[in-house]
Amino acid sequence: MYQIINAKILTPTEELTGAVVIENGRIQSITSSPLPDVETVDANGEFLVPGFIDLQVNGAFGHDFTQNPETIWEVAAGLPRYGVTSFLPTVITSPLETTNEAQRVMGIRPSPFQGAEPLGLHLEGPFLNPGKKGAHNPAYICLPSLEWVAGWSPENHARLVTLAPELPGGTAVIEALVSRGVVVSAGHSLATFAEAEAGFDAGIRYGTHLFNAQSPIHHREPGLPGALLTDERVTIGLIPDGIHVHPALVKLIWQVAGNRLTLVTDAMAALGMPPGEYELGDFRVTVDETTCRLPDGTLAGSILSLDTAVRNLIAFTGCTLPQALTTVTTIPASLLGLDGRKGQITPGYDADLVLLTPDFQVATTVVGGEIVYDVRCDV
Repeated sequence: MYQIINAKILTPTEELTGAVVIENGRIQSITSSPLPDVETVDANGEFLVPGFIDLQVNGAFGHDFTQNPETIWEVAAGLPRYGVTSFLPTVITSPLETTNEAQRVMGIRPSPFQGAEPLGLHLEGPFLNPGKKGAHNPAYICLPSLEWVAGWSPENHARLVTLAPELPGGTAVIEALVSRGVVVSAGHSLATFAEAEAGFDAGIRYGTHLFNAQSPIHHREPGLPGALLTDERVTIGLIPDGIHVHPALVKLIWQVAGNRLTLVTDAMAALGMPPGEYELGDFRVTVDETTCRLPDGTLAGSILSLDTAVRNLIAFTGCTLPQALTTVTTIPASLLGLDGRKGQITPGYDADLVLLTPDFQVATTVVGGEIVYDVRCDV
């Protein structure tokens, strides 16, 4: 047992003062004053916030999950430097054997291990619209198939699936996945507004990186983006790097649907690395100081970190830190059905926590009660 004292505690729905007591990997209590004779971590006035959840990470630190699923745990060990305490390793369009291998890797937790917790795979494809393939290999894009997804369930480490709802056979696959507890997302799609709504009716509850790899909004055909922005049943993913979506539009999205917004990085192998050439699936991607692009100029993931995403949202929209925190804590946790376990500083929840400096930089990250990153000693 130990306690964190002298922190501004953002749950994130309210601000508290006192001590957060941690025992056996969970938040045991929040007390009005420190407990005597208990090991203590002094936050020195920093913000104590829930750990960040990233729903879309393709890789980092030179590793690409689609090329080599074995690197999932290595990347997981490094993500806490960005405040990430749990995430969805993302495998993009590829042969089924690649997905099977990623599922196998997810089931073999290294021992010992310290790092962000992989909550399950985000399988982005292969049921995508070829007209909005982005950086996905068209050779592997195919129509939705019940046989293909027969082994996809949270128990088998498939947590979220992105598909284009307008494709033939899509409804049957959506319904089958939802019946097993998989979150289904609409993305890489040319769906009309009506086709998107039909997908929502079938059980889609998420939208993968709003506006990117989707048809633009037209005033007579709002398309998938219009449906995502106006349908209260659906949570929205957004890459707020100021490149994938203009900052002014990020502000508009926040005003329209901030209570349903999750920030994602869509980070690829170049996150945490210098500019150069890196892999995303089958493609070589040129990375400069701000962007990742295929030779034809197509954006191919990002080098955005999730703590930077939070700071960007505040800068682009004028929202408060507690408001911004919901997009990487309570909202993604709720989408994944983790209410009662993750996303809040509440007794009984996992002790996944981050200490932020007054300028919202990550100072310390705690996963399951263990300090896995501290900027002062770079654990």
